[in-house]
Amino acid sequence: MFDIGFTELLVIGVVALLVVGPERLPKVARTAGHLFGRFQRYVSGVKADIGREMELEELRKAGQSFKESVEEAARGVESGVQEAEYTMRDEVVNPVEEAAKSVSQPDLFDDPAKKEAAKQAEASSSDEPAGQTGSTPDSKA
Repeated sequence: MFDIGFTELLVIGVVALLVVGPERLPKVARTAGHLFGRFQRYVSGVKADIGREMELEELRKAGQSFKESVEEAARGVESGVQEAEYTMRDEVVNPVEEAAKSVSQPDLFDDPAKKEAAKQAEASSSDEPAGQTGSTPDSKA
């Protein structure tokens, strides 16, 4: 980070000894060491926070892309299900419905004797001409 060699440190130490004095130099050096350590911890904390924020942002992006891929897969599955439903309806249900409509089964619960009597009554009423009701010219004598 800083390009300070041994000779520069020696010059700084001599100047500090002359300015601060020999009695207070150890206390000032200790305080400077504590401040420098605190500064290093602060810088490493900021670096760690920035690193965590970058990782969090990457995780958010990965989560978003995962969510999009899952939604896309769900849409694909849904369209496949709809396609299968349409295919089944076209190939199975519609032909069965058409076959059921085309097949006419007699009503199994009707009495055949009643049907025959209804047919005969229908036939006899259609044989009589309109306006004449059971009277013939021979019956008036």
